[in-house]
Amino acid sequence: MPLPPPDPFLRLKARGSATNGSGRFETYDRVAENDGWDMPEEERLLRTEVSEERPRSMINPVDSPDLPFDRSLNPYRGCEHGCSYCFARPTHAWLGLSPGLDFETRLIARPDAARVLERELGRKSYRPAPLAIGTNTDPYQPIEARYRIMRSVLQVLSDRNHPVAIVTKGALIERDIDILAPMAERGLVHVGVSVTSLDAGLSRRLEPRAPVPDRRLAAMARLADAGIPVRVMIAPVIPVLTEPEIERILTAARDCGAKAASWILLRLPLEVAPLFRDWLERHEPGRAAHVMNRLRDMRGGADYDAEWGKRMRGQGVTAQLIARRFELAAKRLGLDAPLPAPRTDLFRRPPKAGDQLSLF
Repeated sequence: MPLPPPDPFLRLKARGSATNGSGRFETYDRVAENDGWDMPEEERLLRTEVSEERPRSMINPVDSPDLPFDRSLNPYRGCEHGCSYCFARPTHAWLGLSPGLDFETRLIARPDAARVLERELGRKSYRPAPLAIGTNTDPYQPIEARYRIMRSVLQVLSDRNHPVAIVTKGALIERDIDILAPMAERGLVHVGVSVTSLDAGLSRRLEPRAPVPDRRLAAMARLADAGIPVRVMIAPVIPVLTEPEIERILTAARDCGAKAASWILLRLPLEVAPLFRDWLERHEPGRAAHVMNRLRDMRGGADYDAEWGKRMRGQGVTAQLIARRFELAAKRLGLDAPLPAPRTDLFRRPPKAGDQLSLF
């Protein structure tokens, strides 16, 4: 389904998408049309709206064979960072909302996340393993400053000595160093910081409400200085646009204390493909065709290939060249070894009413 045209009277400030086409489950689409009245329309500024959800469960089982974790947690649905390429955008379609502007402006917070998580950790059948947070939407997006859901989740995990792996673009993670640093001393946490480009202008267009690259690098340095293991993630690598920066990003991250590195090729599942093509035509019209042709060369001629083992890396000569460049640069910079796996042997199940308390 083609994207509907932008609403001419809707003023977008720092948004990754320009349209709000319906998701794949909707029968009808929404299109802004002139009503025929010869009356001036007032321009409207699109603002972020947040609703709340009371989840029954917070731990999501993950059975993807190409992912290094088997469970995840999402404090929020939708993400205000508004990254134009975000592979999580199609998840908003499950809510009857648009993967376009709705994904970055109609957000859902889960204030009860910590309480629900503690209840799940207390089940007799529960067995600890690293809990991945930030693999779908960013736990340190701007609304976290107000809701503090991620902080409350971290406190539960710290109290129970539960391992966690965090992925973020948000510099707000610095706020929680007081929790993360003691967890790191116990071998319970590592953090992946996503850096797509070192070009502040390109980053602002690609990721309009995420911290600029220098701010992310500064957060990485603060985490590393606090003894928290940090991995730099070049995610996604976008052919032509950000691909030439691979070595520079790795070098900058190493200088800021990163101890490991990873990369993921641009993924355009479902509604993301037309949204990203629209972004290219608006922001990079001279390179749009080049970007998509290079990407399709690594995706078997399609915008995307969701097959396990190929969706993260692509295939073909071009994909192999990118992988080799990354491998050589990471090895030269000492970033080619994985971070130590968080410990699971320290886990303490939350006590229940009537439980015998430990003397020590």
